[in-house]
Amino acid sequence: MAKHISSDTDALRTEIAVAAARMIAEEGADYGSAKRRAARQILGDSKVRGDILPDNAQIEDEVREHQALFFGDTQPARLLHLRRLAIELMVLLAAFSPHLTGAVLNGTAGDHSEIHLQLFADSAKDVAVFLMDRNIRFEVSESTDFKGRADPVETLSFLWKQEGVHLAMYEVDDLRGALKTGAGGRIERLPLAGVRTLVAQAELNEEEK
Repeated sequence: MAKHISSDTDALRTEIAVAAARMIAEEGADYGSAKRRAARQILGDSKVRGDILPDNAQIEDEVREHQALFFGDTQPARLLHLRRLAIELMVLLAAFSPHLTGAVLNGTAGDHSEIHLQLFADSAKDVAVFLMDRNIRFEVSESTDFKGRADPVETLSFLWKQEGVHLAMYEVDDLRGALKTGAGGRIERLPLAGVRTLVAQAELNEEEK
């Protein structure tokens, strides 16, 4: 009986992950809202047990499968384009130890994806002044802290060569925790040298085709 219940739970979790992945890949939904919408779509208004909801790692895997199946001809080029732009930005912002994160890093970036960088500066005002000196107009908002703290992180957002960019602001001391990996050993943030390696490998793969 217990095995049957576990099997049903696994099946529901996978179904929710697949539905959420479709929303992320095709609509640009964020993981949290996609997960909630998918659960409501499949289970209705009934209360959802926590063990039924897939984690982000499982959803990320489903996003990869969805993209490979439906966007295999275009997604790799889109990803490479965003990573090249990320490198340009990281060179520009080198004084603030930029680290790439999000879909552009993990390889699931699609048509709706934007570039997410984490910066480590003595003061967020230093970054704001840096952008203003270069006539880059930005908006200020808040985003979730990568270290799991309750306080949200100040985020500066703007358009760069027609693409959305979000800079999450951290203190220099936070850099010590910036290279930690997430679930399943997945790298969650990468400095400039690492992103250059990703792009170089993608370009080499293209030449070999």
